[in-house]
Amino acid sequence: MSGSPLVNQLIEALRCLPGVGPKSAQRMAYHLLERERVAAENLSAVLAKAVNEVGHCELCRSLTERKVCDICESSNRDRTLLCIVESPSDVQVIEQSTDYKGLFFVLMGHLSPLDGIGPEDIGLDLLASRLDQGEVKEVVLATNFTIEGEATAHYISEMVNSRNIIASRIAHGVPVGGELEYVNSTTLSRAFSGRQNF
Repeated sequence: MSGSPLVNQLIEALRCLPGVGPKSAQRMAYHLLERERVAAENLSAVLAKAVNEVGHCELCRSLTERKVCDICESSNRDRTLLCIVESPSDVQVIEQSTDYKGLFFVLMGHLSPLDGIGPEDIGLDLLASRLDQGEVKEVVLATNFTIEGEATAHYISEMVNSRNIIASRIAHGVPVGGELEYVNSTTLSRAFSGRQNF
């Protein structure tokens, strides 16, 4: 690459972001340097602070600056209900989009034997300890609807059922506003099998 070595380093650094290829990274780098220097300095400072100060909640493993996050610390949450998700961003989506008032457990991934990711790698030993405490009465499985997410949900449901705790799975099917002709056959099949009275 020709040009400024520092600009090239910035472009390469921006490529670590999901969905950012070489062209997008180049546009971002030039935009920040040409038009948004103050914003770039702020971004740099906030990013450095977040990297140094944000860790994982000791209870749910979501992201927080403290030992225990606000959700786990809240006395307004239903402690008998535990939602299992793959990433901290899933917690945010559920919090912003639903009226769910239970607690969470973040796996930080999913089972993937082909990639060498087993139960301990996603904290299922910690989840087992939490379930053994006896406070949780229902586990809501909210892993992604991928092959790995489904396998992870199945594995966890067996863990949960062996402890006589209810395991439920979030519903899936045709999205609101979706048109049937654009829905894939697997999603449509699941929507028909999971139909409800109207």
